Amino acid sequence: MPVLIEDVRYFTAVEITKELGISRTTLWRWRSDGKIPLGRLYRGGTVVFTGEEFDAVRAFANRLEPVQGPSRDQMHLFNGTK
Repeated sequence: MPVLIEDVRYFTAVEITKELGISRTTLWRWRSDGKIPLGRLYRGGTVVFTGEEFDAVRAFANRLEPVQGPSRDQMHLFNGTK
């Protein structure tokens, strides 16, 4: 359940991981790598995110990227040639 602080709704990291179906470790890694907002500390230990930050996390989690085909140099790994 979101936390309301000074009329701003914040979502906990636990809520976000459950909603998006990602692990807590993945969320922390994305934060550490600067791929998503860091959020804010609430009461000294709970990380919370604004709705806008939650949307940014959701957008990153649900991004689609084109698949790059293997390079010519990588093909030898599959067919045993050099």
